[in-house]
Amino acid sequence: MNFQDAINDLQTLDIQRPGTWPTWVHVATAVLTTVLLVGAGVYFKILDMRDELRAARDQETALFSEFEQKQKKVVALDAYKAQLQDMERSFGAMLKQLPSRSEVANLLNDISQTRVASSLDEELFQPQAEQPKDFYAEIPNKIIVTGSYHEMGTFVSGVASLPRIVTIDEVEIKPGSSGPGGKSAGPLNPEFLRMTATAKTYRYLDEDELAAQDDAKKAAVRAGGKP
Repeated sequence: MNFQDAINDLQTLDIQRPGTWPTWVHVATAVLTTVLLVGAGVYFKILDMRDELRAARDQETALFSEFEQKQKKVVALDAYKAQLQDMERSFGAMLKQLPSRSEVANLLNDISQTRVASSLDEELFQPQAEQPKDFYAEIPNKIIVTGSYHEMGTFVSGVASLPRIVTIDEVEIKPGSSGPGGKSAGPLNPEFLRMTATAKTYRYLDEDELAAQDDAKKAAVRAGGKP
């Protein structure tokens, strides 16, 4: 069969009577149908594979981003550990500056001796009630001293140099009621001033006090109150 005959056969095909078609037309139709089916299968398979590839790429990007974040954390871990150790050392050094209950009396005496060494006169040195905090107690001491501005500066500097933590708060400095020789002290007289302040010392709570404090907080929570 030549090409022209094939064309003629195709032109005379009766769509309603496929049984009359030539054999080669049946074969060609079967081949074409198979090719179309295979092609469609391959096409849809490629679409599925493309979607899977896109999903895999998105997952790869997410995993890479997660890896970068974790890698940064790992790199910073040593720095965090070193920082934590520094904080623990600093906290330990500060804790050592807090006296125990038995050492508070000595600390108060050190403050008085610093006042004496600064040549200040004492009108009042009155310890106030302790104020418990998380792991320490604050002990405020009301003080009133008189002397020159320079002597007061020496006193404050000496208190700051004590090996234990002492802070001077609520400072109020006014001219004294009388100066040397009973003369009235004017506002411009720096030789006789009166300082009222609160010297706060601190002590750490012992294990029994911490345990009692913790029990009190738990009891307050159980009672529906605030610790």
